[in-house]
Amino acid sequence: MKRHSKYNGVVVPTVTPLTADFKFDQEAFEKMVTNFRQHNTMPFILGTTGESASLPFSLKLEYIKFAGSIKQPGEVYYAGIASNVLEESVALAHAAFEAGIDVVAANLPSYYALTEKQMFTYFEHLADQVQGPLIIYNIPATTHMSIPLHVLDKLSQHLNIVGVKDSERSEERLQESLELWADREDFCYFLGWAAQSAEALFRGADGLIPSTGNFIPGIYQDMLRAVDAGDREKAFHYQRLSDAFGALYQSGRTLGESLWGLKKLIQETGLCQPYMMSPLSLGTHEEGEMLKQNLHDLLRKEGIQL
Repeated sequence: MKRHSKYNGVVVPTVTPLTADFKFDQEAFEKMVTNFRQHNTMPFILGTTGESASLPFSLKLEYIKFAGSIKQPGEVYYAGIASNVLEESVALAHAAFEAGIDVVAANLPSYYALTEKQMFTYFEHLADQVQGPLIIYNIPATTHMSIPLHVLDKLSQHLNIVGVKDSERSEERLQESLELWADREDFCYFLGWAAQSAEALFRGADGLIPSTGNFIPGIYQDMLRAVDAGDREKAFHYQRLSDAFGALYQSGRTLGESLWGLKKLIQETGLCQPYMMSPLSLGTHEEGEMLKQNLHDLLRKEGIQL
């Protein structure tokens, strides 16, 4: 694993904590950040896990400003700025940097199918205007497009484009990505495919962005330390734990349904409530009780305390 990049380690794609009337829950976010600090992890707000596609612009601005207000010296904060409107993404980026956020991230606009040239031009224009560090986020599950690696590599030469978060599930793409960028000091690679976390770190990835880190961030720091020590057995032990805890809320659910499941598990830690912004919705009481039971069964089995 690389350590020379400013952008590395465990970065948690943070849920957006909401109140029952769908307002941003500042108190809950502060609790979540306190938990992250205890495990030396950093927040990435307003990403896919943060329901960013469903949030009002005003709530995004409030989230960004509040996150910046509680950020402590030495911490590195990430914020998503994705929008189908370029001007909105640029405005969010400016607000983020003004608030003290260190780096912003954006995926492709997701309404029109884009050519490779259009993909390149979009990110080039965005990078020209954000006036700060930008990470490109490749997530075909929501945009229904994959950014070709040669396009990303060309974009990686832009002064403001500092890395990529890749959530595409392809072992071949993972290997090719690390062959391109594992030795780059000026361009970071974050994996957003939790099932390959340990393997990616051993091959030279800069870090991970695991949604399961919202409620059990410690296993990822333990994985990181095991990789740094060259202990494959221990690292893949934590990979197995990551897979097991991730399956609690992801298995058998759509992406949107899994985000409610994730919030329900976070609720068990006392950090936030499970309210979702429309069109996503709450699961049933029975589903929630089953999630809680399965979580506590797994914690007891593994001898882990939250």
